[in-house]
Amino acid sequence: MTHVEDELNSQPECWTRAAAQAADLGGMLPAPGERVAVVGCGTSYFMAQAFAALREGAGQGETDAFAASEFPHGRTYDRVLALTRSGTTTEVLELLGRSRDRTRTTAITADPSTPVMTAAHDVVVLDYADERSVVQTRFATTALTLLRAHLGLHTDAVVADASTALSGELPEGLVECGQFTFLGRGWTVGLANEAGLKMREASLSWTEAYPAMEYRHGPISITTSGTATWMFGTAPDGLAEQVRSTGGLWIEGRLDPLAELVRAQRLAVAVAAARGLDPDQPRHLTRSVILAP
Repeated sequence: MTHVEDELNSQPECWTRAAAQAADLGGMLPAPGERVAVVGCGTSYFMAQAFAALREGAGQGETDAFAASEFPHGRTYDRVLALTRSGTTTEVLELLGRSRDRTRTTAITADPSTPVMTAAHDVVVLDYADERSVVQTRFATTALTLLRAHLGLHTDAVVADASTALSGELPEGLVECGQFTFLGRGWTVGLANEAGLKMREASLSWTEAYPAMEYRHGPISITTSGTATWMFGTAPDGLAEQVRSTGGLWIEGRLDPLAELVRAQRLAVAVAAARGLDPDQPRHLTRSVILAP
């Protein structure tokens, strides 16, 4: 078993621990009414997108998500929340350093022996969700679970769905597809983006991701026999039928969307295996991007 397989299989346990941990964090996480910016790089940026939509949708306050390198320093926020598995990513550390004197900062990380521990005012450590693999799986979903629980949006049913995602068979013909499109709405747009990234990283697949209603505005033109379109959450009316009419494979997300992401992680590993690739050794990637001065 690869590292990434071992780590993605541990997610139900990690989610249960994170949900329990959320109750003890007090003022370390965004409070209702705060204006919040959530930042990250790569996978963490897509989890930031998901949380920002969840928090604002829950009426907790204005919440924006940014890639750390694209943060608008001219804006004013009550808190900057940074997601960083490694705690060493250059863009995140630079952003926290620039923000420290004027904005409360919180970081969620997996490694308590890294520079982020002193770069942010508050640090939440999910060391039980750390990973050996370059390709992120459990840290990202565990961090988002912690934040969902903080908003009161996590239930035991989510963990049960994750177990189902790990034990069930992948849809017939999915692994053999040559192109994959992931769709989301609201908070699941971030999950769709992350599913596409997992497929690219682990299996070098041709993948795209869009807000579901945008799919008809051009992207559906590439859908045909041998392609797959996977919906995270409830699909817009008529979209499934439209995809099927092209000859493409439609995958309907029947589980909690975060559990659907676990299924997509499994797909990435399965496609990598089918293509003779090692998902623990993704091409041109390292665990953390650390830029020289």
